[in-house]
Amino acid sequence: MPKSNDQNRVVVKVFLYGIQPQIWRRFSIATDATFIALSNAIQAAMGWEDKHPHEFRHGKGKRLVDVIGPIGLQDQVLGDFQDEAQLTVGAFLGKRRLPIRMLYRYDFADEWIHEVVFEKSCAGEGGPQMLEGERACPPEDFGGTFQYMQALHGEIEWMNPGYDPTTFDPKAVSFESKKSRNAR
Repeated sequence: MPKSNDQNRVVVKVFLYGIQPQIWRRFSIATDATFIALSNAIQAAMGWEDKHPHEFRHGKGKRLVDVIGPIGLQDQVLGDFQDEAQLTVGAFLGKRRLPIRMLYRYDFADEWIHEVVFEKSCAGEGGPQMLEGERACPPEDFGGTFQYMQALHGEIEWMNPGYDPTTFDPKAVSFESKKSRNAR
């Protein structure tokens, strides 16, 4: 059955690898959004500040050698490279059957690995829309999954006073551009 023309958005679920209990977000985004816009939406949804490099990885099976990312990474890719400023979510998904999974790697030093699942098509208008999620994202520059789990279990101190790993409010997520958020 062909997709209806009003299915111009996709529901995306993002969760961090290696952390229990799981930290995850679900939002919808327009299929005409570029992968830069998708990265910005993931950054806002997870609570990151977009201070570090990122890339999307996909491929067949466990061989995730194809990369969608910013220009400059193409020399470091074994598989195909696509410019995130040119590729839209809809063009990537094409006519493939959902769900489709890929990885989003953020902060190559701390190595935060997210699984991104394009779950289903939907209708809607406007920019990204937060749907739901659970647990606070680790603080920026915390040291990666291992240090976060150590702090969660009380083995090391939190470096951010007042940080509560259990709290997440979907209504508090702002998908405005980072420059707009910082201007306030």
